[in-house]
Amino acid sequence: MTAAQAAVLRETGGDLRVEDIELADPGPGQVRVRLAATGVCHSDLSLATGVLAHPMPVVLGHEGAGRVVAVGEGVERYRVGDPVVLNWTPPCRECWFCTRGEPYLCPHADAARDNPHGKLADSSPVYPGLGTAAFATETVVGVNSCIPLPDDVPLDQAALLGCAVLTGAGAVFEAARVRAGESVVVFGLGGIGLCAVQAARIAGAEQIIAVDPSTEKFDLARRLGATEALEPSADLAKRIRRLTGGRGADHAFECVGRAETIRGAWSATRRGGQATVVGLGSASDQLTFNALEVGFFARTLRGCMYGSTDADLAVPQLLEHYRRGELDLDSLVSQRISLGDIGAAFAEMKAGHGARSLIVFD
Repeated sequence: MTAAQAAVLRETGGDLRVEDIELADPGPGQVRVRLAATGVCHSDLSLATGVLAHPMPVVLGHEGAGRVVAVGEGVERYRVGDPVVLNWTPPCRECWFCTRGEPYLCPHADAARDNPHGKLADSSPVYPGLGTAAFATETVVGVNSCIPLPDDVPLDQAALLGCAVLTGAGAVFEAARVRAGESVVVFGLGGIGLCAVQAARIAGAEQIIAVDPSTEKFDLARRLGATEALEPSADLAKRIRRLTGGRGADHAFECVGRAETIRGAWSATRRGGQATVVGLGSASDQLTFNALEVGFFARTLRGCMYGSTDADLAVPQLLEHYRRGELDLDSLVSQRISLGDIGAAFAEMKAGHGARSLIVFD
């Protein structure tokens, strides 16, 4: 067993408390990773509040990067000291989805979350949040939950690749396949939405309209590529149509996870366009359409899990954009915090402030 510090959630709706835990030694096909940094994602908040279910007690956190410090039996891909970014949706590479090029839909991706990865001080088992448990100084994961990183990328910035960048940029590059000259509207300017804005710019979108109730995010959105920034309003779809030749956007990306904003994204999309739902919402939040509009507008509404990416292939591609100065990772970090500041970071997220809070470990 190895001692680590972790932010532990003992019950749904409770407070995260930094506690000492004991990690199991890495078993066959596993590695132990010392975290350098972990992003605080809205999905972590959804898990903490029960919007998304998870076994308890749990160490949350899934957007992390660090270095391998121990390897289990049979591990050949990684050696001690190798830098990695965590993959919270690890593919098995053998199932029907994986073998047809959809590893982000692997039905075995969440298997690790149901197995304790360590013990609390009272010897009770603790579970790894989304299989990664990155709100901790160290974690133990399977080798398929790691993506190798080159040494020239700062680990604190690389952490964002694990969720915000893969999800937001992947939605643009892979799910929607935005082309040069097209128009894009992005709903929600958190870390994922701001990555979608950047990816739309990289793809050559002619118009990129950012939508968020927090106007404090507008300057950053414009620096990252937005051509317009709008607050939500009752006539938002009409305003977007006026900006796009009276048609509506070719692509809309919903990065919030609410029925209201999904409807807004749908309504802002032109006839024959595509609205891509990136945000994960609540099962109780119902979305409705009437029978006429679906056929009449001929729009496509599609879901997008983990950016519809194969993370092993997408991370090297995204790093090339980073090296060329096209993908700005540092600007996505609104504050660097310690492990004990997660509660305050959750409060900031609930209030709609900032882009990404980043836990930086010494």
